Amino acid sequence: MNLQHFQRHMVTAIMDCNSSRCERSYAHPPHCRLSTCLKNFGHEIQRNIDQVDEYCFACRAAQAREARLSGR
Repeated sequence: MNLQHFQRHMVTAIMDCNSSRCERSYAHPPHCRLSTCLKNFGHEIQRNIDQVDEYCFACRAAQAREARLSGR
C-alpha cells in the first residue's frame, strides 16, 4: 500500500513577506528594537511537484520499528 506522501527533495526559494514588522524581511528596519516584531517566517508556501512511488522516510522508519518489535 503506497500512501503517496509529499516528499520534499529540494527547497528552491523562501518568500519574503515584505513586512516592516517581520525581522526576517528585507523591509524590516535594521536597527528596530521593538519586541512586537515577528521573529519567524510567515506561512509556508509548499507545492507538490511530484509523487514518489515509495513510502516516505517516516513510514519506512515506523515499519522497521514495528518489524523489530514484533520479531519479523
